[in-house]
Amino acid sequence: MKSSPLILVIHGPNLNLLGRREPAVYGPQTLADIDRALEKTARSLGVALETFQSNHEGRIIEKIQSALDGCKGLIINPAAYTHTSVGIRDALCMLDVPTIEVHLSNIHRREPFRHKSLVSDIVTGTISGLGADGYRLALTALAWRIGHAEGRKLKKRLDSSDPS
Repeated sequence: MKSSPLILVIHGPNLNLLGRREPAVYGPQTLADIDRALEKTARSLGVALETFQSNHEGRIIEKIQSALDGCKGLIINPAAYTHTSVGIRDALCMLDVPTIEVHLSNIHRREPFRHKSLVSDIVTGTISGLGADGYRLALTALAWRIGHAEGRKLKKRLDSSDPS
């Protein structure tokens, strides 16, 4: 039996406190809620999913490095490290898989220091400001990008309903 392609999701610092931390900015969902929704979406797309959260830059870098072996796509919310971590950027540069940067809030509507992402110019795409839905959209996009059968079927259905 053919194994499902693996997509890795990395959640950065302070995301373990979602639901309690500034819900007006980040939404009411907990990280466990987001991961459960991602698991459900992954099952519907026929992809395998691994999620990881750390408040430590070095652990995030090591997890990115682990994606060099067998991971077919990566979703990352570097959180505060978005604006500061050259190390995370360098680790992402080593990957040869589609990678999507996700932010729950719209970083461009926040404080000026949050406007600059050190990873946006090296990832496949960025989703910002759509709350927890951004993660599910990223997962669906990666399934299409990696050419997984269920993702291709979904894309075909969506394309056929496009009025343009």
